[in-house]
Amino acid sequence: MILDQFKLDGKIALVTGCRRGIGKGMALGLAEAGADIIGVSAQLEEKSEVQAEVEALGRKFWRYQCDFSDRKALYAFIEQVKKDHPQIDILVNNAGSILRKPAAEHPDEYWDKIIETNLSAQFVLSREIGKEMVARRAGKIIFTCSLLTFQGGINVPGYAASKAGVGELVMALSNEWSKYGVNVNGIAPGYIATDNTQALRDDPVRSQAILERIPAGRWGTPEDFKGVAVFLASAASNYVDGAIYLVDGGWMGR
Repeated sequence: MILDQFKLDGKIALVTGCRRGIGKGMALGLAEAGADIIGVSAQLEEKSEVQAEVEALGRKFWRYQCDFSDRKALYAFIEQVKKDHPQIDILVNNAGSILRKPAAEHPDEYWDKIIETNLSAQFVLSREIGKEMVARRAGKIIFTCSLLTFQGGINVPGYAASKAGVGELVMALSNEWSKYGVNVNGIAPGYIATDNTQALRDDPVRSQAILERIPAGRWGTPEDFKGVAVFLASAASNYVDGAIYLVDGGWMGR
């Protein structure tokens, strides 16, 4: 039956950046579909909201902390999580950050931190978890892309470059790993009501301009990502490779 293909019972999903926002929404969606969750964020506290909500669904939750802008911390996390969980079935690369300043004033430290967090760390984590999936000939990797995978944005050159790179990484890894049963895909959020867009939502001029362009007429919410995350993590997407799904209320079709 088709609905059975969306079930994730017995699967373990590693979700980065799961403490809040889109990452939390995807973690909860995967848990609702039956997956147990390995949650990691830079400041994921004990007994977090996401942990409580996952466990309330009857699913297991394992908590880790990692600063993805710190390469040594990333490798330490990878070593520990692979030791604790020899088989990770689903990897959701969602952790990311944004720093705003016009390009002419955008300092090296902004650029370096964003590229490391949003792109380099995601490649390293995907390589180290993905090689085990390739060996097993099974796995699902989902990247959080962005509208700025396709557009340049304003005052966020590092973020735009990082998300364009993530889009290429989706396709590059898919080209190599799809033949081994590892599906690599991306989700490109539109304008979503999260901490990353707080500055935009607080600006009445920018906020109004954004809303006027979104055909759906509203900002998105983290809950809007549950369905697409479950689809890409499940057997229902076994012939979907190298795709980037827009969840943008119609923004890119405008």
